[in-house]
Amino acid sequence: MPTAIEESDHGHHRNLTQKVARVLDDIRSSNATHIRKLKDLSVLRDSSPVQFFEAFSNALIPLFNFQRRTASAERIVKFVSLFAFTPDAKNSSSSDGFLENFLRFLLLAAEAANKTARYRACQIISEIIMRLPDDAEVSSELWDEVIECMKSRVGDKFPVVRSFAIRALLRFANESENRDIIDLFLQALPLEQNADVRKTIVLSLPPSNETLSTIIDSTLDVSESVRKAAFCVIASKFPLQTLSIKIRTTILQRGLADRSKAVAKECLKLMKDEWLLQCCNRDPIELLKFLDVETYESVGESVMATLLKEGWVSLKDGQTIRQFLASTSDATEGDCNHGIQLMEAEVALYWRMVCKHLQMEASAKGSDAAMTTGAEAAVYAAEASDHNDLLDSVLPAAVSEYVELVNAHIAAGQNYRFASRQLLLLGTMLDFSDASNRKVASGFVQELLHRPLDHEMDDSGIEVVIGDGINLGGERDWAAAVAELAKKVHAAAGEFERVVLGVVEELARPCRERTADCKQWLHCLAVTALLLENINSLGLMRGVAMDPNEILHSLLLAGAKHGHLDVQRAAIRCLGLFGLLERKPSEVLVRQLRCSFVKGPSAVTIMASKALLDLGIWHGLHEVDKAMNCNLSSQLRDHRMAWTPVDLSNGSQDLDIELLDLLYAGLERQDWGPSAEVDENESIQAILGEGLAKILLLSEKFRGVQASTYHLLLAKLIILYFCSESTELQRLKQCLSVFFEHYPSLSVNHKKCISKAFMPVMRSLWPGINGNATGSTIMVSNMRKRAVQASRFMLQMMKVPLYAKETAPDESDGESLDNQADPSLDFESGEEGLAIRIAVEVASFHAKKTAAGKSYLSAVCRILVLLQFRASEQEAIKLVRQLLNRVSESVAAEKDLLKELRQMAERLKLIDGHPDQKLSSDQANQILGRLELEVNLEEDDTMEVPATPAVQSTRPGRARRRVRVEEESSSADELTPTSVVPTNPAVMSTRSQRASKTAALTKMTAKQTVKIDENDENDDDDSGSEVTSEDDSDAFD
Repeated sequence: MPTAIEESDHGHHRNLTQKVARVLDDIRSSNATHIRKLKDLSVLRDSSPVQFFEAFSNALIPLFNFQRRTASAERIVKFVSLFAFTPDAKNSSSSDGFLENFLRFLLLAAEAANKTARYRACQIISEIIMRLPDDAEVSSELWDEVIECMKSRVGDKFPVVRSFAIRALLRFANESENRDIIDLFLQALPLEQNADVRKTIVLSLPPSNETLSTIIDSTLDVSESVRKAAFCVIASKFPLQTLSIKIRTTILQRGLADRSKAVAKECLKLMKDEWLLQCCNRDPIELLKFLDVETYESVGESVMATLLKEGWVSLKDGQTIRQFLASTSDATEGDCNHGIQLMEAEVALYWRMVCKHLQMEASAKGSDAAMTTGAEAAVYAAEASDHNDLLDSVLPAAVSEYVELVNAHIAAGQNYRFASRQLLLLGTMLDFSDASNRKVASGFVQELLHRPLDHEMDDSGIEVVIGDGINLGGERDWAAAVAELAKKVHAAAGEFERVVLGVVEELARPCRERTADCKQWLHCLAVTALLLENINSLGLMRGVAMDPNEILHSLLLAGAKHGHLDVQRAAIRCLGLFGLLERKPSEVLVRQLRCSFVKGPSAVTIMASKALLDLGIWHGLHEVDKAMNCNLSSQLRDHRMAWTPVDLSNGSQDLDIELLDLLYAGLERQDWGPSAEVDENESIQAILGEGLAKILLLSEKFRGVQASTYHLLLAKLIILYFCSESTELQRLKQCLSVFFEHYPSLSVNHKKCISKAFMPVMRSLWPGINGNATGSTIMVSNMRKRAVQASRFMLQMMKVPLYAKETAPDESDGESLDNQADPSLDFESGEEGLAIRIAVEVASFHAKKTAAGKSYLSAVCRILVLLQFRASEQEAIKLVRQLLNRVSESVAAEKDLLKELRQMAERLKLIDGHPDQKLSSDQANQILGRLELEVNLEEDDTMEVPATPAVQSTRPGRARRRVRVEEESSSADELTPTSVVPTNPAVMSTRSQRASKTAALTKMTAKQTVKIDENDENDDDDSGSEVTSEDDSDAFD
């Protein structure tokens, strides 16, 4: 019996719990009562310091069982967190003791088995830590316990628990002694699957060089909220001056082009509020100086376009381009040239983008005025007039002044090359309708076209051309700017071609007379390339200074045979451009390109390969071959798989094979010599691989005789994609990744091509078969893994659905897709065809007894069992059923694989309309003939796959012992029937350890096998349901 004192204490405790519960209930409805209720709760704590904590904990327990994140529950959490560290003015030791006791109580809840308890505990701990004042007195030992507990909760099963645990550690992550917390965040971020948790981690990372790279990577996160958080963190924690130029441009490039408007808006806020206003004092030119626009011009253009669109750029009074034309007496030496002040790169880009924006706005408003009437049209017309007036006030007053400004920058040298190009692009906005202005501009264009390539002297006294050597001015952008200005000045029909051809004829005169040096050749070919790139037909060149045929023979072909490497490259490039403009490629042009591809150095071969690929894609492979006017052979087409490598070092072999064979041989060749003149990211293999991928992608347009060879090209690209050496060809791998993503979905024929390429890829990648190289155990293991990865990759491509235009049924036909004679249902393009190919490969494989052969067959059979069959393909199903028996014999040593094959056979039997009826030999041969396969099918081949055989002893024993074993293991024989696979006589004298162990275990556990399996299955089901249970998980997501 309890005493009166105990009953009194129990009653007091119950009353105190009820009072605390009433306080918690009162604060659920509004935050306005929190301050008053904090005082009430403090009074209760002062009245009974000893019993208050227990009463408070009991009153709070229902919150730890409440899963939903409602507003009332969040108010309770906020209130409890505030009360936990609210000091008691009268008794500070009482409040400090309560905080420590409450934290220990929460630590116990954070380790509870109940997910809701862990969630609420981590939530309250994070709130307390985030709001706790710096002068709060908590023991270091307790903080260590809190940190360790929250670190363990970062790996919790439920995302909401992980999120609040990370939030709780945020305050400690900023301290230098807690380096392990930052490491934990950096390790967890790339592995985290939940977007909200990734966002919390990104927001929790402190500013440092190590965390910056991780935050920058998060700007490419798949989740919009994570990307937005990354830009928010960059804006708040990383000043502009602390970031490198590369990182600044990367941030703006990704953010301004982001597909999400919310993310782009966050990047705009970063650029405007943090960078433009605070760091650059509202000056866009200062912001451009932080971005190195000479290297990252596209980023500078994007920034200026955004600033102008948002209205954040305002022209000050007197701020025009004309201010650079005025004479400045105080200009420093080098900054003034004949009274002209030179522009910096950022200033030149700024003015070009401003003028372009004004011109576009004026054009848009003028179009709007033309499309409307009345007062609205008048408003639009007035706005267009204002923009045109402002543009006129910004641009130079006369064309002569513009020409003088550009010439001053060109004369200043390479340091002002970027500014000069910006001014050339600015010239396209001038008005050349006046005859005098057009005459001045035409003379300026002539000067630009006649201007020789810049050069310098090396240490040996040899002149070296500055730039790429194939474009006017040494760079593609400069040539494009000159071409745009020339087309604007000479806008009349045929005038541009006539003017440029006149320059070409003048520059080609010493080349035709064989008196030109290397620089003159390069200059002439650069102007020729500029012309060929900016016209649509060779007919526009007829009847002027030089006939197209004359340009081809006297200039381009002669340049291709020149002794200088750069001249050859430039001439081959012009030949490729010339061939694209021809109605049909000419014989001499194609022969020269093929000859340069085979015999030229690597720099020339790269240019020739680009030209041949462009011609093949533009005119068609067959047309390019017809241009040779001779019978060309094709090993790819004639011999199918019996490919004999073409020796490209032998010049006599290049002219009698088709273009596709020639390009394939170049892809196979490994001894292309290095060249220092070409881009380090370019290689012949990468260019050929990218070009052949384009041909395969457009193969529906090239349905000629080459179509039968496309699977070999695809196989080679897959091998190149997965081979270890291709890690150096990052650009090619990126290109192929995009290619493989779209290729299988474009056409039914592409599916057939993938199916035909499967076995060649596996034979080429698997070590130890077909003469493939091997190596150490680790090397062989890696090679096998790579081959398995490629096989699963091709299987995935086979399963990718076709795009809608390929699979959409005819609207006029009301039948279902299964009943239509749609080509997509052909077994050749489906998984059935691939299954037949794999089954025939396994059944006819010869090296079955070698270790490499066994592993190879096992790998392809594991792909076979993953294939799905359609009930409409009855003949293919029956053929595979007939072949599965032979397949099972080839992999009989692997019981698990044999079991999967038997299950596959059972699935096929269920969808077989007539499971007991076999295919006739004619039907089977017809299917095999369509797949271009050969296999001998016998009449007595069974359509049933034997059950998984019991492993039999291969060691001969005495008859008495064999009989006794058979009698004792009769029950085991019922479960595992005798194997139908013939015993290998070569190993009859040995008994494997696996066979001995299996036989012994079979005798010991034969009568218990079924029972144990049932228990295991039940256990697995229970454990699986417990582990994967996601009940009420929506409340946390």
